[in-house]
Amino acid sequence: MESAVLIFVLPMLMFILLGIGGKYMTHRTVGRLGTLGLTVITVLAYVTAYRYFGAGRSSGVWLPQTVFHLEWLRFTENLQIELGILLDPISVMMLVVITTVSLMVHIYSLGYMKGERGFQRYYAFLSLFTFSMLGLVVATNIFQMYIFWELVGVSSYLLIGFYYTKPAAIAASKKAFIVTRFADLGFLIGILLLSFYTQTFNFTELMSGNVCASASGATFLGGSVIAWALGLIFVGGAGKSAMFPLHIWLPDAMEGPTPVSALIHAATMVVAGVYLVARLFPLYIEAAPELLVGIAIVGAFTSLYAAVVACVQTDIKRVLAFSTISQIGFMMVALGVSGMGGHAGLGYVAGMFHLFTHAMFKALLFLCAGAIIHTIGSNEMSAMGGLRKYMPVTHITFLVACLAISGIPPFSGFFSKDEILTAAFLFSPWMGVLMSGIAGLTAFYMFRLYYNIFWGAEAKREHTPHEAPVSMTAPLLFLAFVTCFAGFIPFGNFVSSDGVEYTIHLDGKVALSSVGLACVAIGIAFRFYRQPSALPAKMATAFGGFYRAALHRFYIDNLYLFITKRIIFAGISQGIAWFDRHVIDGAMNLTATVTQKVAYCIRGLQSGQIQQYAFVFLIGTLLIVVWMVFL
Repeated sequence: MESAVLIFVLPMLMFILLGIGGKYMTHRTVGRLGTLGLTVITVLAYVTAYRYFGAGRSSGVWLPQTVFHLEWLRFTENLQIELGILLDPISVMMLVVITTVSLMVHIYSLGYMKGERGFQRYYAFLSLFTFSMLGLVVATNIFQMYIFWELVGVSSYLLIGFYYTKPAAIAASKKAFIVTRFADLGFLIGILLLSFYTQTFNFTELMSGNVCASASGATFLGGSVIAWALGLIFVGGAGKSAMFPLHIWLPDAMEGPTPVSALIHAATMVVAGVYLVARLFPLYIEAAPELLVGIAIVGAFTSLYAAVVACVQTDIKRVLAFSTISQIGFMMVALGVSGMGGHAGLGYVAGMFHLFTHAMFKALLFLCAGAIIHTIGSNEMSAMGGLRKYMPVTHITFLVACLAISGIPPFSGFFSKDEILTAAFLFSPWMGVLMSGIAGLTAFYMFRLYYNIFWGAEAKREHTPHEAPVSMTAPLLFLAFVTCFAGFIPFGNFVSSDGVEYTIHLDGKVALSSVGLACVAIGIAFRFYRQPSALPAKMATAFGGFYRAALHRFYIDNLYLFITKRIIFAGISQGIAWFDRHVIDGAMNLTATVTQKVAYCIRGLQSGQIQQYAFVFLIGTLLIVVWMVFL
């Protein structure tokens, strides 16, 4: 498993090489060098996966393997921070997902970013981001994960704000960084609580069950401290995965280059929260099963909210951004309704399977959107229409991705989403019905997007649209191929909540109802958007205020601005600023003024005149004598 160490080290070396030496290289050299490096890393990831799963189970279970271990900081005899590489089914799966999508983005960017100012910087940042995510998923302990978690935040800040001369990009990068930092504060406090009471950061020891038993007696406000710690850790995951109400940074992150959107929204940053819950899943089951129910509720509400908002957006990248939020909600629901092992663990398998399939078709959707924006020069659907005649490859691959995310067989999204719906129905019929309805909304807004781009009325254009270059269409074809066949992978044989093989069985009733609902939603989108029609305008008028609220994201961003600007900045902060200026600074200034005036009054005592010193000495002596005689 020495290849796993190289997977971890090579992206960092590429970042250093391109970051320092890139300015001395041509764009072509930097692009090819960065892509070649990522190709090697991807091959090593596939070799690692083959060796890990090829070695077989031990006693019917996939065992974790620590292939690198280094003690970094020691606090007590039992508590220390280590750096290492942990291989188990979900970390190996994430290695494959991250490297595959990142490689496609590297190849795609050769054409999309050609001629851009800062091309070398862009590829250096891609390498840093890949290094950060790979370090996060192979971490042997939760503190190492936190270190790379923060490094992912820095990398995403740099990539989202790549166009640093655009005010919107600057604002978006700062928004993403600040919102996720607030969430990460909860993550850090949770880590400190968890490690204090369990005396370990190590994932293997945390999952053993012994540490929780020893810490189960500590409580706070009626709940165990371990449950509080896990709840705070989930806050960090919710921020990174854009769960409501910490979702506001993700749509604005579209200001970065479109390949960056594919990298962040498909397989890397936004699934970090899902991966965190999955990594600690046995701990949630043992110490705080009620939190999993809360996670499922948060995921379901987020998924519904984002799906409704996506139905009315006109910017194609923002439609896909809200789609990502909704699909991450599906994964959270899957984990929340799951248990350990067997049929109880169906949700875990389904959630991880959907993470895998969603990474491929969502990266495909974003890269297709990039090809469209590259030739049209606009993100707005009103500038598109009729593009199927000019961009046949993009058209077919985009359609494949739309069918997959809508849950139409035999595309990969059908298999993973169907299992999530089945797990939701097993948990609660109400949850199953809700998630089925959201799946129907997904099919509607995705085909609304598809018909508005590739069908409908053609917009007036100065230039005739054209297909993207081979460097951009090749990744589209590869991801479309994976999307077509990934659903047939026996995923449960490799990933399950307890490491034991789980055979996925389709539930016929759930499958038929979900496919039927998706077909109805696609039919409605066909009727509304296949050709120019007055129906969309009529529906917008009929829904009135609700439509306008959805168009403005239900004013959540406005609420945040009101709270921060009007209440915190204008109210609380101004009061604190007044207190700082007039009380704190005033007290310091008063002390200085009094000291200065007293010094001015007694400065004569240090005049340097011997006669004056003798006079003062004589007066002092007389006063002492009088005091001793009479008092």
